[in-house]
Formats: sequence, structure tokens, C-alpha cells
Amino acid sequence: MPARTIVYIDGFNFYHAVDDLGEPHLKWVDLWALSEKLLRADQQLVGVKYFTAYATWRPASYRRHQRYVAALEARGVTPVIGRFKAKTVRCHAKCRQNYVTHEEKETDVNIGVHLMADALKDRFDRALVISADTDLNSAVALTRSEATGKRVDVVAPPGRKNRNSVALFEVTKGKIRSSLLPPQIQRVGGSPIVRPTEYDPPTW
Repeated sequence: MPARTIVYIDGFNFYHAVDDLGEPHLKWVDLWALSEKLLRADQQLVGVKYFTAYATWRPASYRRHQRYVAALEARGVTPVIGRFKAKTVRCHAKCRQNYVTHEEKETDVNIGVHLMADALKDRFDRALVISADTDLNSAVALTRSEATGKRVDVVAPPGRKNRNSVALFEVTKGKIRSSLLPPQIQRVGGSPIVRPTEYDPPTW
């Protein structure tokens, strides 16, 4: 029997790695198709969970993000939405003014609890956690020790393997390029999801 595999994706950690590649069209990536490319022949993909939060104070990016999440859902990906928390910070430069910034909350915890719950409920034989965030390493290690017989590995986003020494391997740009969503996705019983123009591939 193929090993049932679930992939857990740290959304913003992965997004910023793809953004650093300098090819905006790669952000329109099909995370289900990409996850399938990370598996061996003796493994079967049974779930992909995408952990993220909406930057609601940025209307244009918020709308793009919502569209992307809808496209992923149409492909079978399960989104787990956290939140951002506003925080007032004082500028220590000459201005000495206070300003508001935002920090993502709940994503690390959400990944950890979903990973452990799925392991203890025997929903997978193998798990891949795509993130370079070392804060997740303890959740991975604990799941391995508490869920007998479950294999859990960390996979680094592109260009991030040197940031987490426990990463088994790194997602390549080539795998992302070959896993893009189509320009339009038809939802069951709903209007089509159209790729944002910001993610159109280059014409050269």
C-alpha cells in the first residue's frame, strides 16, 4: 500500500521565498500539483494544508490572496486561516515617532496542532512540512516521538535550505514552474476564478 502523505505549507514563509525568485508568475502555483512532485513513487498524496493569514489592511493584495486561496480550494487544498495582530512600534531613529506594524499570529501553532492531531488520528503515514521556520522544528520532533511509526520531514522553500539545518531537501524553482495553476479555474456551482494580471507569465 502506498504511504498516505499530507503536506503542510507555511504560507508566508513559502510566499517570501518565491517572491525572492523575482518571477511574480510563480506565485500562482498549484500547491496540490507541487506537493505531488515532492512525493516518491511509493507515496500517495491524501491532503495538502495551506496555513496563512489575510493582510486586510492592504486591499489589493488582500483581494489577490483571497482569489488565490479560492483557486487552491478548487484544487483540493485545505486553507487554515490565522490572523495578523496590529502592534505599535516606536521608531528609534531621528523621527522618534510611533507607527503601527502587523505581525502574523497563529500560523506556527496551527501547523503544530494540525500535524499532531492528524498523526494521532492516523490520517497519514508520512508528513512533509514546507517551511524554513526553525520554530516548527520542536513540533516536528514531538510528533515523531509521540506518534509511533509516523514519518515527518521538513522541506525548505526555494533558496531557504541553509536557514533550517533539519530540512531534508529544498523545493526547486523548476518544480514550481511546472506546477502553475491555469489562467482560469472553474468552480463547481460558482463563477470562474481568473488569475490576477500581476501573476501573468512573461511574454518574452
